Amino acid sequence: MASSGSAQSLQAPRNDLKYLLLTLHLPATAMGLGLGLTVPVIPELAQRMGPNAETAPLIFAASLAGTFVSALPVGILIDKLGRRRVLLAGLIITAVASLLTSKVAQDGASGSLMELAVYRFILGWGIQMWTMSRITVIADTGAVNQRGKQVTQMFGMHQIGVYFGPIIGGLAAVSLGLWAPFVVHAAVVMAALIPSLYLLRETAPSAPPGQEAGPAIRRDGAWRAMLAAPVSTVLLVAFLMSAAHSGVTAGGVLSIYSDSAYGMRVDGLVRYGVVGMAGIAIVFAAGFVMDRFGRKYTIVPGLILYSGSSMALLAAVTLLEVSYAWFVAVSVLLLMSTYVTSGSTMTLGADVAPEAARGRFFGLLNTVVQVGPVMTGILTVVLFGLEARFAALLSLTGLTAFAGALVVIFLVPETLRREQPAPAAESTTT
Repeated sequence: MASSGSAQSLQAPRNDLKYLLLTLHLPATAMGLGLGLTVPVIPELAQRMGPNAETAPLIFAASLAGTFVSALPVGILIDKLGRRRVLLAGLIITAVASLLTSKVAQDGASGSLMELAVYRFILGWGIQMWTMSRITVIADTGAVNQRGKQVTQMFGMHQIGVYFGPIIGGLAAVSLGLWAPFVVHAAVVMAALIPSLYLLRETAPSAPPGQEAGPAIRRDGAWRAMLAAPVSTVLLVAFLMSAAHSGVTAGGVLSIYSDSAYGMRVDGLVRYGVVGMAGIAIVFAAGFVMDRFGRKYTIVPGLILYSGSSMALLAAVTLLEVSYAWFVAVSVLLLMSTYVTSGSTMTLGADVAPEAARGRFFGLLNTVVQVGPVMTGILTVVLFGLEARFAALLSLTGLTAFAGALVVIFLVPETLRREQPAPAAESTTT
């Protein structure tokens, strides 16, 4: 009779380069490409269907709403149904949602705006299902000194798809029509599904014989485990990091200030192009640093650099009203600091997630990460009318990042553990 250890090793997938390329890098790029493909199409499509251009942000918000509300339910499904089923279903749902969106795009001005929003909402669910399932697989199977690289490679490949997507989507829309980018997205996702269908195996910890996994998880008090350190502390760090970093995302404080002070949106200029590709290189490098030296070696410097540039330099730029060139230079520094910490939250999560409820943990973690930008947005509205409001808002995001760095320094133990080599087998000769 095989031992439980051998049974676990039989179900654990390989983590060689070919396996990672086909089941991690390819789907991550496909998901990012799909988001990028639609960037140049959604505004024009929404404008044709809606009364004014303000409908486009609502369509983008529909997919974000899908990812937000689905986090906890998807986490529960991952624990109950298994990682593989939810992951494959996520890819299929994403492709179907894109195909349905292409039908609405074909209808043009006669299409339903509400129908378009519903399909984008479903798309958000599909993306969340794949993302959370794949991170849970990394937590299940990735060696401690490999998780940082795998998580950051996943986010990095996703960003590559996002950066190149608008170019491909724009060409497809001009050549064939507004429906074409959505069909391309569906085709790419289905192509990425095939390797996962054949190579990816279930990685969830097996329940004892005759016992279902769901009841076992509930009896173990998995939800209570989320409140204990270091799990709860990692959730706090995730909230502080997401709240601070949301200040430089599209629609954040940086975008608002650039519009007000310089009369233009420089967010795209700073985030894309050469700066964006350099940022992806930093993301990959951060994964190697986390696995070689420790998680804190990227999180603490990244947050301190972010808080310093945000609280001191950008606040000074707003008060002194310096030239546009200074603003761009400081903005680039600020964005580079966010790349240093990219993927670090999920790597910490993979290290501390309760084994019996990893899906639920990542569901809670993803919810917390998405609550941060909402809170920052509310504070932006509240403080927007104050005199020297931009300096106050930028200082607030900087202080939030600095608080996150202090929590990591003093309250989060280093989660990188050096795995000891297995002891040599004792001789059985007589």
